[in-house]
Amino acid sequence: MVAFTSSCSLVLVLLSLGPLTAVAAQLRVFNIRASGLPSDLLGTTDGYVEVSCGPTYLGKTSVRHNDANPWWDEEFRDSSALPIDVLRLTVHDHDTFLDDLLGTCQRPIKVGNYSHDCYLEEGTLSYSYTLA
Repeated sequence: MVAFTSSCSLVLVLLSLGPLTAVAAQLRVFNIRASGLPSDLLGTTDGYVEVSCGPTYLGKTSVRHNDANPWWDEEFRDSSALPIDVLRLTVHDHDTFLDDLLGTCQRPIKVGNYSHDCYLEEGTLSYSYTLA
């Protein structure tokens, strides 16, 4: 009977707490830069980066023409980000007909301020984010 009473008490305590869900936080992605991006038959990379977090597409940077070491001054924000969402940055080379995929960086986000380097097949992508 003691085990049954303890189980009932635990259930009542959990029910009184209400639903426990992850709380959305403000995400800011910034200071996106690349180095050593590859050249193709048409010349130096015309790079840009697409940014998403979890199911949310946050947008893309401008294209930096003929620059193997671009830096983008755009910032991306998401007020619905969860501390376990995956932040994804996809690097592309802009071409006239079909853009080339240069690589994807992804990692789960967590609360705090972070800077990361991601090694692509050719080149490196660096970025910072804050989740508060």
